[in-house]
Amino acid sequence: MALITSKEMFAKAMDKDYAIGAFNVNNMEIIQGIVEAAEMEKAPLILQVSAGARKYAKSIYLTKLVEAAIEDTGIDVCLHLDHGEDFDICKKCIDDGFTSVMIDGSKHPFEENIKITKEVVEYAHDKGVVVEAELGKLAGIEDAVNVSARDATFTVPEEAAEFVERTGVDSLAVAIGTSHGAYKFKGTPYLDFERLKKIHSLIPGTPLVLHGASTVLPEFVDLCNKYGGEIPGAQGVPEDMILEAVKHGVCKVNIDTDLRLAMTAKIRQFMVEEPAVFDPRKYLGPARDAIREMVRHKIKNVLNASGTL
Repeated sequence: MALITSKEMFAKAMDKDYAIGAFNVNNMEIIQGIVEAAEMEKAPLILQVSAGARKYAKSIYLTKLVEAAIEDTGIDVCLHLDHGEDFDICKKCIDDGFTSVMIDGSKHPFEENIKITKEVVEYAHDKGVVVEAELGKLAGIEDAVNVSARDATFTVPEEAAEFVERTGVDSLAVAIGTSHGAYKFKGTPYLDFERLKKIHSLIPGTPLVLHGASTVLPEFVDLCNKYGGEIPGAQGVPEDMILEAVKHGVCKVNIDTDLRLAMTAKIRQFMVEEPAVFDPRKYLGPARDAIREMVRHKIKNVLNASGTL
């Protein structure tokens, strides 16, 4: 099959009220686990590359690994740049074969965000590539993204409508209370669904994106801590909240932390239980399997809970 854009994926998702999983990738085992899960569940798939992933593995390695996964499994994949910080990195990824890019101008004033986003949209659309942008700021830390709770701002619905109209962007990441990292809430989880509904009502044809949407699954947090980890109190977005968001225009759900936790938990467990083993394949294999089963769970119970995929 092939690398494809998310355009048709999103159209189907919006029509049938399900969401596409957008999973961050950093190495071969993570890619294999995610792609195997999508193949088993016959699910559409977005693999996304962050600034940290590009620094760690280089885009060319990740791109070739994704191409190998497509050839191996026969599934279509959208290869997406996550949190592109400027026009130059978006252009480079487009030229390198990415089929989707995110220009994150949310740190800039509204008019500057529009200007930067429009520039990327014009270049990308000319190459047949789709563009995601962000309006509002998510708190938390993820690779190069670091926003304090004080500086986080929710998306203003009326600004979202103006932004989409003036930029021609294909999808929009909105800030309604999620955050990056493993510590998303200090108290009771809260998402501003009324704000989300208003945004969706003003731009009903625009796919909305939920960043920072890992659930921080308790079984992996507990497993990490059991085998020497120190991540007490980690808390993510409850799965029922993601299900609710999907009912109101969200059709791309970003997942990174859950992948990291699944992989790390199984590696920690193996290292403690098998201290004499030093073959990386022995512990990376179970880690890959954990990622596969976690992604399958997400697809079946969160992204496609309606069974309409």
